[in-house]
Amino acid sequence: MIVVENLTDLRRELDAIRAQGKTIAFVPTMGNLHEGHLKLIRRARESADFVVSSIFINPTQFGENEDIGAYPKTLEADKKHLIADGCGLLYLPNNDIMYPKPDLTRVEVSKITTLHCGSSRPGHFVGVATVVLKLFNQVQPNAAVFGLKDFQQFTVIKTMVENLFLPIEIIGVDTGRADDGLAHSSRNNYLTAEEREIAPALYDTLQQAAQACQQRDKSHALITREAKEALHEAGFTPDYFNISRQSDLEPATEEDKHLVILAAAFLGKARLIDNITVEISA
Repeated sequence: MIVVENLTDLRRELDAIRAQGKTIAFVPTMGNLHEGHLKLIRRARESADFVVSSIFINPTQFGENEDIGAYPKTLEADKKHLIADGCGLLYLPNNDIMYPKPDLTRVEVSKITTLHCGSSRPGHFVGVATVVLKLFNQVQPNAAVFGLKDFQQFTVIKTMVENLFLPIEIIGVDTGRADDGLAHSSRNNYLTAEEREIAPALYDTLQQAAQACQQRDKSHALITREAKEALHEAGFTPDYFNISRQSDLEPATEEDKHLVILAAAFLGKARLIDNITVEISA
């Protein structure tokens, strides 16, 4: 695996790849790689001839009360995982490369970024959209692969690519989960042993809500209220639990057929997010 730390080397290496007629798939990450990330690498290998990944802990997507310094850094282990799963190049930019002075430009996808995580983490998705567009411009991939665990982030990035006419195929990969249903996440590292036993209840609650939506014998408001109560009883502090349309993440009506239920909840030091899509039969 090639490892580069600056834009000049990145472009030189990727120009050589393109000169061989090869296509490029890209998987951006913040490191501390787990099975969910590696699932994206494997999907990228199916989508293109050469896989590029990046590790960059992006400061602009952390809020005022979120400690970027506490984000786990496991670079050597990450490299071994990427090599084992067939990543061809790892890009390791620093803050000076990603945010050169003067740093005056930000990318904002309106409306959908004000909902759900955008409501509780103001500015987060501006940071996400900005860094992803920068990385896209640097790597210039044919395709980019993202996990659907953060369904809102995926929707923001897909919307940005469509609105700005970027020639990149955006591929979503189903959430990777442990055997008990807990979504793979770097945030799981913050869970104590006791909290780890409780954590699968978030996905269990989403599944129960999805079943209730399909049965159509309760209102969305009642389903939401019961889900939040269940999370409280399990030991969570819910941030949000929203039944939304898949298309634009706005609140779903009782007539909508293509739903996504999005949830975020605190468990100890960890803020866990998850979602489940729901198709309502006619």
